Amino acid sequence: MNRTLRYTLLTLMWVAVAAYVLAAGLSARRRRAVQTVARVDVEVVDSSSMGHLVSTSRVMEWLAQSRIPTVGAEVRGVDLTGIEALIARNGFVDRAAAYVTYDGALHIAISQRRPLVRLLLDGYDTYVTEEGFAFAAPRASSLYVPVVTGTYRPPFPASYAGRVREWVDERQAEVRERIAAIERDKYPLYRRERDNDRRLSDLRRERIRRAWWRLESSESFDRRVAELREEKARRRRACRYEARLIQQEFDRLAERQRAARREEKKLEKSYQDFMKLLTFVASVEEDDFWRSEVVQIVARTTPSGALEVDLVPRSGNHIVLFGRLEDEERKFDKLMRFYRSGLSGLGWGEYRTVDLRYEGQVVCKR
Repeated sequence: MNRTLRYTLLTLMWVAVAAYVLAAGLSARRRRAVQTVARVDVEVVDSSSMGHLVSTSRVMEWLAQSRIPTVGAEVRGVDLTGIEALIARNGFVDRAAAYVTYDGALHIAISQRRPLVRLLLDGYDTYVTEEGFAFAAPRASSLYVPVVTGTYRPPFPASYAGRVREWVDERQAEVRERIAAIERDKYPLYRRERDNDRRLSDLRRERIRRAWWRLESSESFDRRVAELREEKARRRRACRYEARLIQQEFDRLAERQRAARREEKKLEKSYQDFMKLLTFVASVEEDDFWRSEVVQIVARTTPSGALEVDLVPRSGNHIVLFGRLEDEERKFDKLMRFYRSGLSGLGWGEYRTVDLRYEGQVVCKR
């Protein structure tokens, strides 16, 4: 076969392929133009043994409440972006993708978040992921994750859904803006202070001269000097009083700034303590024994502001006073040795509390 014939056949073949693809596309477009949605398929792509937060019935309920046309609606008119936004606005949904298959099925693939812990605190029923994403626990949710109870207050409101770091950053930005606004409130005081200093400087330079050209007598000159001294003393007192008022206002604004900076630091410390708590829960979950042994974590903030936790174990009737979230590995190792060499011989119901807060010892109370 010569080269010209070969190129001609190849060209005809590619023309045929292009014509077929074009015809198939036009056919699919015509089919899409009259096709309607036959059914809705919901797939939770990452459901696991932990349980689930999203169910098909719940997604169908959301679609019904939104009144977005689905079954029976023309395929080309289905609001896929609106469906994805509707589902993704729920905090426990990580990603949502909606598309219509060739046979007319509206397929919705949902990826749910994987909570690390559930906060059951005063006013809170919130799941939090290991990365610090918080969202309200959905009704009838069924996830087996560690539970934190107690008087501890997280660094975000119970109604918040999102990354805790972002919420703290926004609050800190508001505090910094408040500090800047207070600083701007000082500008009029700076002007008052400058004017008052100028008046006081002018007062110091003010002098009186004897009017020789009028043949002023010594008695008249002394009288004018005495009057000037009295007037300067009065004005000096007024300047000093004004300076005290200005300083008092400066001190008041400075105290407001210090209070705002303390608030900013408190926000950051609260966030750091919260992340320490998440890290602690993650470390418990990584250990097979402690994951099954620790039933509940009771968190509280001490009067000094430190975060402390107690552990409710599955075995026995005691409470483990774990204390501050530091030296966790050493404390767990100390508790394990006590379980093996102490409670194993005395019995698991012997003590009411097991205290790990002291260096090098375990203090127990009946």
